Amino acid sequence: MLALIFLAACQPAVAISSMPTVVPSITSTPSPAPTFTPSPTSTVSQLMYPYTIDGLRHHQFQSGKITITSTVETTDIFTRYLISYPSDGLTITGVMQIPVHGKPLFPVIIMNHGYFDREGYVPGDGTYRAAEYLNKYGYITLASDYRSWGKSDIALSFFYSGLAIDVINLMNAVPSIPQADPNRIGMWGHSMGGGVTAKVLVVDPRVKAAVFYSTVSADDADLISLWGTGCIGDIHAGEVSTDCNSSDIVPLSLSSDLIDAYRAASFDSDLLHQISPIYRPDLVTAPVEISYGTKDSPAIGGALPEWSKKLYQAFKDAGKSAQLFGYEGQYHSFNGDAWLAFMDRTTQFFDQYVKNSTQ
Repeated sequence: MLALIFLAACQPAVAISSMPTVVPSITSTPSPAPTFTPSPTSTVSQLMYPYTIDGLRHHQFQSGKITITSTVETTDIFTRYLISYPSDGLTITGVMQIPVHGKPLFPVIIMNHGYFDREGYVPGDGTYRAAEYLNKYGYITLASDYRSWGKSDIALSFFYSGLAIDVINLMNAVPSIPQADPNRIGMWGHSMGGGVTAKVLVVDPRVKAAVFYSTVSADDADLISLWGTGCIGDIHAGEVSTDCNSSDIVPLSLSSDLIDAYRAASFDSDLLHQISPIYRPDLVTAPVEISYGTKDSPAIGGALPEWSKKLYQAFKDAGKSAQLFGYEGQYHSFNGDAWLAFMDRTTQFFDQYVKNSTQ
């Protein structure tokens, strides 16, 4: 039997020790932002402003179209395509899967993958299994490789900011898919992809509902404390050592002032509060579902369960719609009955808030 720990914001804690049943949560593209100049402050603060939550909310995101670069396979459930799309002057690659059967306009789930060594990464890694499950229930799934993964261009990304920008620009490209309903978009994020999802939620209100699966912390200070700052000039360095974190992208072509400001910001608690989405749950409009395995751990390449609990508590304290599920005995990626229970719960959650959305 699968043991499950369940908490819902604004409700008392409930323990479930059988196969889980679904408990409902309680409960266009953004207009161009005005030109914004931050108040005079330190050089570090000024240089880091674009990578704060407020800076990202004033970012001028790109509109573009999804281009199918190849058809990978067609099954009796979905057709899988490799795609590319524009993101702030970059070409970003990814995977799109469209159900074979169903209504003319499908709701869309953006799938944000976790961290993979770039050398071994294949488009769709970390999202294929969940995408196929969602395709079966009538969802188009889109998974960005993000900048520097797959065949995407490489460019700066501090504190997941570039990855979040790539995901928001992917949402901007959804209207170019003839079969997609751009007014019904949900988001699913695993591990590092959960951190990206948290950043997107405090920037873009179009996401109707979001699922966090074994997420990393939404507090950047936690990530820096455990994994360090980005690898200066070498995105592969962190894949073979523990001296730096190659999920951030810090090219040597950047000015020394900007690199120094990034390093300084990484240990400035005030700036990290401005950068970390966990401190701005007030900006989130989407209901969220957070799931973790009780045996997950960074020691096995995963995340701390406490990070999921911390994120849930932030939503709860802000009075937001949130649910927390701990899957007993599961690690960073779920298996067996736990995986099926998690995806069944995920699908019903998206059905309620994305597929059946009337807003």
